[in-house]
Amino acid sequence: MRLLPLILLSSFFTLPTLAATETFKNVSVIDVNCHTKFAKDPDAHPRACALTCSASGYGIFTQDGKYLKFDRKGNDEILSELKASDRKDHLRVDVAGDVEGDTLKVTSVKLL
Repeated sequence: MRLLPLILLSSFFTLPTLAATETFKNVSVIDVNCHTKFAKDPDAHPRACALTCSASGYGIFTQDGKYLKFDRKGNDEILSELKASDRKDHLRVDVAGDVEGDTLKVTSVKLL
């Protein structure tokens, strides 16, 4: 019986190491304020609006329709790329990071 708590405790410390980085290719990126409004057609969301709503943060729609919010690092990186872009809409990215609940801890993001 003494062994069970030890096994449970050791598995608790190994679980975070099991989280693997996920990669999402050619997915829509949209600000948090507008993600419900443009859920059916995120490619119609204009870049000008994404820049105006930048304070709300950004996220992606995954292939299965789930919305994942970016962490602070991801928000900063995509905002910089959006500012440098001349795209008017159809904002898509390749992004990688660790999913924690409804948040993506971004390790890399590239506006396509």
